[in-house]
Amino acid sequence: MSAVVPLPAACLKLVAAPMVKQSDLPFRILVRRHGATLAYTQMYMAHRLVGDTQYRERHLADLIKGSDAPLGRPVVVQLGGNDPDIMCAAARIVEPYCDAVDVNLGCPQQHACDGHYGGYLIQARRDWPTVESIVSKLCAALRIPVHVKMRLCSTTSMTVELAVRLARAGASVIALHARHVSARRRRHGPAELEWVTAIREALAVEGCEHTSVLSNGNVRTLADCHANLTKTGAAGVMVGGALLGNPRLFAGEDDRPWDIAVEYLELCETYADVVHLEAIKQHIKSFFSWDLRWWVGQQL
Repeated sequence: MSAVVPLPAACLKLVAAPMVKQSDLPFRILVRRHGATLAYTQMYMAHRLVGDTQYRERHLADLIKGSDAPLGRPVVVQLGGNDPDIMCAAARIVEPYCDAVDVNLGCPQQHACDGHYGGYLIQARRDWPTVESIVSKLCAALRIPVHVKMRLCSTTSMTVELAVRLARAGASVIALHARHVSARRRRHGPAELEWVTAIREALAVEGCEHTSVLSNGNVRTLADCHANLTKTGAAGVMVGGALLGNPRLFAGEDDRPWDIAVEYLELCETYADVVHLEAIKQHIKSFFSWDLRWWVGQQL
């Protein structure tokens, strides 16, 4: 098998993070229109892609439609799970319709704790061989790059060691959301961005220059993106919640929500056969609640 070609560096500069039930095709296209160089899907559960026909068909429809849509590619599919073989089977299902697969090692929600995946799969060293096996098996099985999105380990300094091990297992990209895992306080306090720098420097020392590092956290504006990259030296910045409120963030624009809502709804109309009412309602709510927070801040 020929060597896997990583995504171009330009794709990694301004990245829309995977967001639960929010990274639908219309939203991914919306953020790409306004400066995002790459977008991730929401996390797809690997065992359901493999074993649940309805679930598989729903998410494949989004990816297939996106493959033919302007700005629908490149796209990274994020997978959640803890079984290397099932993760590989799921990745093979989506491989024809995406440009990289991402292993979710950062989800902090309670269902991830209960199912022992996401950010809860990296907290104990005893699970690290499983994580490394997932990455290495994906790299061996796929013709597209394998990414990893992770949070800080329970002992923060261990995060650097794990990142090096994942790079050696073959990860092309490591995105660090530099906060600890917590089901109730997912974004409490500022992200500890110095650990992004520590990972980048360790990878260079260990001869893992093939692995790019993305920095996730402490971004609400385009200026914050630039500050983040200056501080960390990362290959790019990944943004989640702030993009939900302002999908034009990467363009440096802070538009009123009705403009964003109209543009998003027009995309929903275009891709009506793959969009879902639950996502539409949540996006519209996010647009307007973000604008309200902005307006209150201007009055203080």
